[in-house]
Amino acid sequence: MSIRVAAIIPAFNEEPTVGAVVETLRSSPDVREVIVVCDGSSDATAEVARAAGATVYDLPKNQGKGAAMLHGLAHTDASVVAFFDADLRGLTVDHVARLVLPVVNGSRVMNVGIRDRGPFLSKLAAFLPLIGGERVMVRQVVEGVPPEYLQGFMAESALNYYCRSRDLPYGSVRLSGLSIRRKYEKVGWKLGMVQYLKMAVEIVGSMLAVRIGRILKRF
Repeated sequence: MSIRVAAIIPAFNEEPTVGAVVETLRSSPDVREVIVVCDGSSDATAEVARAAGATVYDLPKNQGKGAAMLHGLAHTDASVVAFFDADLRGLTVDHVARLVLPVVNGSRVMNVGIRDRGPFLSKLAAFLPLIGGERVMVRQVVEGVPPEYLQGFMAESALNYYCRSRDLPYGSVRLSGLSIRRKYEKVGWKLGMVQYLKMAVEIVGSMLAVRIGRILKRF
């Protein structure tokens, strides 16, 4: 492949899953380099990722997903970047190809993966905002969004809105069999429900924030 693709994985305390994600990406013929940004993890995320073959950058303290994404971007000159969450389960080389190829062949500037949530929810997700962490894009897309908009779930909303507001072709692909390690598995049901509620509020707020930013011509 003549176009260089770098996979960047922001990771915070994802020791149980990050190794398998790295191994799949390293097995993919569509990815040239795999970078893990360990975002102040207190577990063995960095060690597991390094053992699986990733280039690892270990941040001394947690700075958030957006900062980790930008840190990874600063350490590659690849023209196409592929962001993957570190808590994925069931990622395959075929998933990677279906995400990467539409961007490499020029039909899309960004392609977003829709995880498998079952027949009904997966179909419903196609009509909801694209907030998936699995997204491949030409470098200019992420570089075109001001860093202050690449925070939390605002990152996904800002990347989507950047493309839409400029009439750039982007879209999504369903990735059957791909899921994640759920919040309640990491922190328990009680705290997990609190985090899910916080996530929903952040998503709505981020959609509003990027639209206001566009009106104010901040990006």
